[in-house]
Amino acid sequence: MDPLLTDLADLAVGLGANVQPGQIVAVGTQTGNDELVHAVAESAYRRGARFVDVSVFDPHVKRARIEHAPAETLDFVPSWYGERMLALGEQRCARISLANPPPPGLFDGLDPERLGRDQLPWLKEINTLINDATGNWTIVPSPRTEWAGLAYPELDSREAMERLRRELEHVCRLDEDDPVAAWRERAETLVTTAERLSARRFDALRFEGPGTDLTVGLLPSSRWHAARFETVEGIVHMPNLPTEEIFTTPDPGRTQGVVTSTKPLVLSDGSLVRGLVVEFEGGRATRIDADEGAALLRARCRTDEGASQLGEVALVDREGRIGRLGTVFYSTLLDENAASHIAFGNGFDIAVDEADRPRRNQSAIHIDFMIGGDEVDVTGITRADERVPVLRGGAWQV
Repeated sequence: MDPLLTDLADLAVGLGANVQPGQIVAVGTQTGNDELVHAVAESAYRRGARFVDVSVFDPHVKRARIEHAPAETLDFVPSWYGERMLALGEQRCARISLANPPPPGLFDGLDPERLGRDQLPWLKEINTLINDATGNWTIVPSPRTEWAGLAYPELDSREAMERLRRELEHVCRLDEDDPVAAWRERAETLVTTAERLSARRFDALRFEGPGTDLTVGLLPSSRWHAARFETVEGIVHMPNLPTEEIFTTPDPGRTQGVVTSTKPLVLSDGSLVRGLVVEFEGGRATRIDADEGAALLRARCRTDEGASQLGEVALVDREGRIGRLGTVFYSTLLDENAASHIAFGNGFDIAVDEADRPRRNQSAIHIDFMIGGDEVDVTGITRADERVPVLRGGAWQV
């Protein structure tokens, strides 16, 4: 078997999801990732998994649906999709998702309004499992030839695939003598940074840069976290591999100003939004424009009452491995860990105290988009209206 895929699988099973003996392991993937699926299954069974259950999303079937199905059926999801997801939480299963963009151009020519109504493979029940902490889970990248061509269009297919494999190995720290130890060291750095930022108890953050002047209000108990989670049973896991961010849950009613995305946004089905500009007033997105994909994102932000408000704000410094490469991967798993970002939709209970949980944003969606970079300053605003530099030139000031 391909050594890179074996290493990715072992990292996902052992460190990312931290699969426990006797657990059921649910693997979510799209078509074309068979080799990594097989590697994950082998790794999980070697670790003592009771059963490996694979769920496959086919983006070509989604295209057929958007193109031909009756419009009124496009937001329909069979009940057993959500029931299965909730059952995974009830039975304390581990979950491993394999991430890569669908074939480039697959959804070209489709009506964006129709495409915006079908959110699959995203399910609203995923939010429930994350907030209830009923399962240990992770997401890892899966290298594909089509993905390599999208990320490195200037290279021929062989060179592009070689570069993608090399860069994925690097950002996943598989080029270290002991990748698990390297990740634990990085995680400790991120956790310590999050604790320092939490201690400042900022009332809001202000982002300022080219095309951006945005203030994101925080809740009284908003705490910063790194992507090292713990289940209700105490199983420590890393939801994203790679991960370079710290994040919190903002006050959904206090986002104000305009923000320009610094990287393309790729939705969970592979749909692309480029050149995104969003204006907020009183917490809600009142204007969504883009060079490509604006109508699609507007449709997603009409999903429910909370879809046009923020559920997450995350900060990424320039010391992470992904941002240093300068590659636009067209994968949210990677690109969101290269630059600070915010997310439309559902917020995280883990980042606020119980008293503030009823105030955090609630929505069926969660869509991250990147707004940070070396040219974007991030400033903390205290309740006494003091301005404290947080990120300057991509470097921590706190």
